[in-house]
Amino acid sequence: MIVAISVGAVTIPIGDVWGVVLHHVTGAGGAPADPALDQIVWNFRTPRVVLAAVVGAGLAVTGAVLQTVVSNPLADPVVLGFSYGATLGAVLVITLGGGTLLAGFGVSAAAFLGAVAAGALVFALGQRRGRLAPVRLVLAGVAIGYVFLSATSYVQLQATPTELRTVMFWMLGSVAGATWDQVPAVTAVVLLTTALLALFGRRLNVLLAGDESATALGVDVNRLRAALLVLSALLTGTVIAVAGGIGFVGLMIPHLVRLTTGADHRRLVPLTALLGAVYLVLVDLLSRTLDRPNELPLGILTALLGAPFFLWLLHRSKGLD
Repeated sequence: MIVAISVGAVTIPIGDVWGVVLHHVTGAGGAPADPALDQIVWNFRTPRVVLAAVVGAGLAVTGAVLQTVVSNPLADPVVLGFSYGATLGAVLVITLGGGTLLAGFGVSAAAFLGAVAAGALVFALGQRRGRLAPVRLVLAGVAIGYVFLSATSYVQLQATPTELRTVMFWMLGSVAGATWDQVPAVTAVVLLTTALLALFGRRLNVLLAGDESATALGVDVNRLRAALLVLSALLTGTVIAVAGGIGFVGLMIPHLVRLTTGADHRRLVPLTALLGAVYLVLVDLLSRTLDRPNELPLGILTALLGAPFFLWLLHRSKGLD
């Protein structure tokens, strides 16, 4: 994170970065001699890097949990429609000008509500005879995702060229506009939700054994799935609301952790959060350095890195078969 703060359009020595960050966090030392350097490090780059880490952790943890909840290794917020719901909410605000109604927080609020709405629909349609069925959850998520995606495409057709550029950049994900006002709330939600999901570690492990085995061991499978879906929708809505649609993080990172440490969720959840944070900080660093002074949306790079990984994973699985 310190390296990511240091590198940019203007490269700042790591020692100076440490000095500025420590001064603002602990009050140690005097104020930086160069106000411009202080402004760049503390007000522009540090909140951006912190937000990238928090968003990466949130997306990765959500993917890890959803893959277990629906018994599908390809499950993530995109597959279950959460991301598309958030996207529709944000695009509606951007194109219809509703952001002024919420004092500048319209896009984030609408994205959050969209993700929660998608989660509620998946929850309602994913039940069979009063119980949540993994296959129905996936099918409901895919269907609802396509409905939201179609609605988003229609709304885009009504947008002006300026609005369309904003919409496309937001849909592909970015933390370029990060501010300190956004960081505390998102960080609190991600930390609290990740901690709660880590506490579910033993029950998630039991869920891996199948519904019948979990029920025999005294786990209320339906209630557990419902609680995990609610937490996942909350986490997804929160991070997408501030960073836009970023794919492949929830798919790729949990598999990397499982390949190295196993599937025990007591380790998987915290390690996935850590690796997801590191990963998205590095991706964000690449996004603003590969084509200086232009910036690439995060979704482009995560797709470029994630797709080859899954081709390799497919080849590896075939070899094991």
